[in-house]
Amino acid sequence: MPSLPLSSPLPRLRPLLRSALRARAYSIASKPHAYLTPFLSHPSLEFAGNTEGLQGVSCLVMDRPEVKNALSTRMVMEMRESIASVSEDKSARLLLLHTPHPAIFCAGADLRERRTMSSGQVAAFLDSLRSLLMEMEELRVPTIAVVDGFAMGGGCELALGCDLRVGGEHTKLALPETKLGIIPGAGGTQRLTHLVGAARAKELIFTGKRIDGSEAERIGLVNLCAKSPNTAMDEALLLCSQILTSAPLALAAAKSAITSAPHLPLPAGLDLERTLYDPLLLTEDRQEGLRAFAEKRTARFQGR
Repeated sequence: MPSLPLSSPLPRLRPLLRSALRARAYSIASKPHAYLTPFLSHPSLEFAGNTEGLQGVSCLVMDRPEVKNALSTRMVMEMRESIASVSEDKSARLLLLHTPHPAIFCAGADLRERRTMSSGQVAAFLDSLRSLLMEMEELRVPTIAVVDGFAMGGGCELALGCDLRVGGEHTKLALPETKLGIIPGAGGTQRLTHLVGAARAKELIFTGKRIDGSEAERIGLVNLCAKSPNTAMDEALLLCSQILTSAPLALAAAKSAITSAPHLPLPAGLDLERTLYDPLLLTEDRQEGLRAFAEKRTARFQGR
């Protein structure tokens, strides 16, 4: 599979995104990345194949602008179905979570729906949202959230559930739950602490304050923040192209080891690293990587 040179102009990648957003709803059993929900009403999953350097990239598009992409029960369920679709597709290499709407990422839980829910339904919703974030975390492929807009409460937790985050000029992140008499309930207290440390996590959760993309990048909440207006997606696509030059099996092993690291004592973490490392020595991709290095060319990894 040809790789995208890092010097390639990013405008070449934009038709991919435009094509995904113009697609119509469909469901074809033989296509592993068929849309699972009607276009323009709920998240949809589009396989971004047949584009130089971006084969294997799946886009999970949040498209509920009328409620700022708020998370409803149905939306979370269908996002979980989409994640399962990626998990089952052996050709998937990376998942990109984004929205086509400017200055929006996700406003958190759908409060209009919440007002009609019983306490049992609220508990079931939280269980499902927690499961979604765990399933994203356990997905073998890297996940990237493009957070160029408001990400409040559960929306911020959704971004925290991804491996990497890209911010932009419109980024506003907050966990304001303490202002509403509760605490983050979908992993925010844990994932934020792992990312930025206990003291910074306490500051953000105790105050509920909003931070912009530059501040989020400074403290490590986002990996990078686009410096020019309306270029967060460009930066995310460039990051995708860089990741796609790495071997799929190695990426899966690295993700597993790194995700487990905060939860394991060092000796156990080193044992896990060795357990994941040894089988990679016997893969075709390992041999291809060595050949490509010796021949001074880009490796053509097959995930075998």
